Amino acid sequence: MKDGKVDEHALRTIFDDCRQCGTCCRKYRKIVLQPDEVEFIARMGGHVGVGVSMAAIREKGLAAATLAAQDGGKVYMIHPDDKGCVFLQHRDAKYRCKIYHYRPKTCRGFRCNLADDSFLHLFGGESAMHLLGTDSYGLPLKTE
Repeated sequence: MKDGKVDEHALRTIFDDCRQCGTCCRKYRKIVLQPDEVEFIARMGGHVGVGVSMAAIREKGLAAATLAAQDGGKVYMIHPDDKGCVFLQHRDAKYRCKIYHYRPKTCRGFRCNLADDSFLHLFGGESAMHLLGTDSYGLPLKTE
């Protein structure tokens, strides 16, 4: 970052090609799913969850709150532990996706520059996360 401006070319090109390091599939624990991806991910053994708050459950009940969250696009593939995605396979010192050709659109759009700390150093440390507007789980940053 220079003079408060981001070098957009550097942001687009750093680690553009996958290094098969598995960092993205281990670090991000909540992946947004499109409506047409939910059934496939669940059928293949992925953990599917819905973003429902306790307040919404109290107000509407679990079934109605879940339906409202689904209608609002708050359906996620969740990695419940630090092992990462259930579809991540480690073989021959590389990580590969077992459902690579059928992976969610969120995964398809991911760029390796978001996976590790390399891009943070390029833009001046931890404050670079604010450029993305998300934390390390892909969740929106809290505004104060």
